[in-house]
Amino acid sequence: MAHIDEAPQPAGTTERASAPPRGREKKLGARDRFTVIMMVTVPLLLVLALVWVPALLSVVLSFGKWNGFGDLDTIEWVGVQNYHDIVTIYPAFWPAIQHNLIWLVFLFLVPTVLGMLIAVLLDREVRGSRFYQTAFYMPVVLSVALIGFIWQLFYSRDQGLINEVFGSQVDWYGDPDINLWAVLVATGWRHTGYIMLIYLAGLKSVDASLREAAAVDGAGEVKTFFHVIFPVMRPINMIVIVIVVIESLRAFDIVWVINKGRNGLEVIGALVAQNVIGEATRYGFGSALAVIMMLISSVFIAIYLRNVFREERRG
Repeated sequence: MAHIDEAPQPAGTTERASAPPRGREKKLGARDRFTVIMMVTVPLLLVLALVWVPALLSVVLSFGKWNGFGDLDTIEWVGVQNYHDIVTIYPAFWPAIQHNLIWLVFLFLVPTVLGMLIAVLLDREVRGSRFYQTAFYMPVVLSVALIGFIWQLFYSRDQGLINEVFGSQVDWYGDPDINLWAVLVATGWRHTGYIMLIYLAGLKSVDASLREAAAVDGAGEVKTFFHVIFPVMRPINMIVIVIVVIESLRAFDIVWVINKGRNGLEVIGALVAQNVIGEATRYGFGSALAVIMMLISSVFIAIYLRNVFREERRG
């Protein structure tokens, strides 16, 4: 019987035959689809339940009067009366606005600048920089309320370190003329380490060739930082601005543990708590204060997002 040889097949024919057709994407299995759906759905539901729903309910309640007792049918809808009363006859509102503005300016001028300066020094890889980073960042991991208790060791009128050293009897937390500044120093102690870490991370990401080019042109370290490094860190600067604004508006913990936001420490966050969970229990009035604080925050957040989107379009 004659033997018929099969024609030789071109190399790679088998591989091509077994390869999946082009243009077809591999479909996810049922288990993978379930995992993806859960990864998207669960965070979305949590954000809706914990952020958006309470925010929208606050907006709705801000147009009514309700003491929290009884059904929702007992809410008396008063329109914008709560907002009108806040800006006209509520005596603590404008001092709270003033204190929040002082908080904002202080955080910008003192701990933010100090944190940036410390970051620049530590970026030079000085001896013991790891220790200094840990020491300056340590207050950041503490709660703001705990910071208030810690600084009580310095501010106590009878046993505080400051009064013991200088032989004085100043009530740093109780005197309405100075307690705001005492609280700001304690807050700045924590805020400095936070800003230091952000700027230190930004400085590490700056291209080293920029420094070298500035050195070749004869620029000193100060001129290099302000004319080369600082402009390059514009995204970091915008993040810091938003953080400082939000921190100044949500100032609450430390003033609440000291005197519940009274006697010279009035801030918007404390006023909201006083009216919602305090003795007054005015949910509508407190919600209106919360909406005002949310609107002020939204202005700065919108400016930040606008700059972010603009940078992305340019890129």
